[in-house]
Amino acid sequence: MSEGKQSVAEVKAFLQTVTTMTDPRLAPLQADPRKGVQAALKQRARQLERLAAARAAFKQRFHYENQLWAAGNQYVAGIDEVGRGPLAGPVVTCAVVLNRDFDLLGVTDSKQLTRKERERLYLRIVDEAVEVSLAVNPAPRIDQLNIYRATQEAMIRAVNGLSHRPSHLIVDAVPLPIDLPQTTLIKGDQKSISVAAASIVAKEYRDHLMAEYARLYPDYDFENNMGYGTAKHLAGLAAKGACPIHRRTFQPVPKYL
Repeated sequence: MSEGKQSVAEVKAFLQTVTTMTDPRLAPLQADPRKGVQAALKQRARQLERLAAARAAFKQRFHYENQLWAAGNQYVAGIDEVGRGPLAGPVVTCAVVLNRDFDLLGVTDSKQLTRKERERLYLRIVDEAVEVSLAVNPAPRIDQLNIYRATQEAMIRAVNGLSHRPSHLIVDAVPLPIDLPQTTLIKGDQKSISVAAASIVAKEYRDHLMAEYARLYPDYDFENNMGYGTAKHLAGLAAKGACPIHRRTFQPVPKYL
């Protein structure tokens, strides 16, 4: 190769094929005096450092699954929920079963991802998971049971909806009254890849539901607040009163019935 004679753009394209900065093909570029080439080398080094960190974090988030698989559990389900806090809309729960080959590095706590990242990962998770099961409890059921019990009920329905019956559950924060061994993790979506995947699927599903509700009930800015009590949402409540998907037991909704 004669990398020194390449344009900076060609050097950048070549660097994307490099997976380690100890690659011997980099020697001519490291001796290249052009500032653009040296900047490209530094940029690629930073990219590879970030990739290595992402892989290490991804491997760490497989810690619980790997232990459970090693103990003989063929199917391990991660369970999470989205929508416990909003004033309107359902709580959505998801159970996800992954296999050992699952390799989507970007899968982490859904709150740490942009909308575009979540949407891309949602499609890949649904496509690559062994199985995904969703369950929804609407506002009237939340009012009837309370949000904690309504979340538990929906989570159990999500688990029971799996055709690959798990022998162990990894649950984010909410212990389930179900006859299955389970590991309950605080901030489980940051510690377990299965729970993180469930978090992303539940979040995307609920966001799309709230976008549909925004078309039915356009006065509350649901497409942006997803039912949480933002200033625009509260202004809509004050002006129009509560709509059918508002939770009657959540303050300050009772004032606007």
